Amino acid sequence: METKGTNGTSFDVSYCKPEERSRWDSIRLAIYNPSTREIFGRTCQSWGAITLFYSVFYVILAAFFAICMKGMLVTIDEKIPYFTQDYSLIGSSPGLGFRPIGADAEKEGSLIWFDAKNATNVEVWTSRIEDFLKPYKNPSSLKGEGRNQVRCDYATPNPGAGKVCAMDMDNWGTCQQRFGYGYNKSSPCVFVKLNKIFGWVPEYYNDTADLPKDMPQELKDHIDRTPISKRNTIWVSCEGENPADIENVGPIEFFPERGIPGFYFPYENQDGYLSPVVAIHFVRPNPHVLINIECRAWARNINYRRHNTLREGSVHFEIMID
Repeated sequence: METKGTNGTSFDVSYCKPEERSRWDSIRLAIYNPSTREIFGRTCQSWGAITLFYSVFYVILAAFFAICMKGMLVTIDEKIPYFTQDYSLIGSSPGLGFRPIGADAEKEGSLIWFDAKNATNVEVWTSRIEDFLKPYKNPSSLKGEGRNQVRCDYATPNPGAGKVCAMDMDNWGTCQQRFGYGYNKSSPCVFVKLNKIFGWVPEYYNDTADLPKDMPQELKDHIDRTPISKRNTIWVSCEGENPADIENVGPIEFFPERGIPGFYFPYENQDGYLSPVVAIHFVRPNPHVLINIECRAWARNINYRRHNTLREGSVHFEIMID
């Protein structure tokens, strides 16, 4: 075919019609082309070069990653966190937790709702308490849990090297399994524990002349009656949140102490360490009414804020007895 260019020059243009192939032939030649000896579009020499390149690349990358990991692990201690207290996300003010909680915490929230006359329902709640207290009652039954626990008291607060203080489970009054934790008598026990913060040491309210104004008067009276040698304690108070709750909650007892003795601190990731617990016995709460309760921990370096989602230094729960 003759074609003229823009300057009037004529030249011949020949068109080659591409060879028509079936779909199968196209696939077969894409896998291996015998005329060019290409496999998936590359010769063996090309495949060898690219394989060598990426092999060297990933070996160097893996070595670089291993060096970085080794350098990072050298700076990490298995026992001591790199960031602690004010430099960590958890902060330097421990919070409180409580047990028992419902099987579906998102659905049941913080409500403890039971029927004292329904043995099956009572068993549900007491079994949850048993599960929570199992490592405290029999620490040697769990692998690596509590095997270093020894009894401590105010006279001998130091448990010794490699040891931690065990909870006193003998003086919990009604808050024991043989009494059904009070649930079968409409006088339930709730267990409050202080969350663990590495290296945190409490600053005690042990001077009766320097107690906070918002501390309940009955707790102030208790501190005044407590021997000076036993005042190094994180005190715990529980009361109804509103006037109606205060009227309905009734008398409250604390076991084994009115707080958490200082010899449980500091927590330094010791083997067998378990968060100390206070058993709170609600002696005669009014039935058939929802009672809002707040329990608070008292120490100079425990911040307090009552808030639905950003609560500090306290825990909220509700009790309802059918």
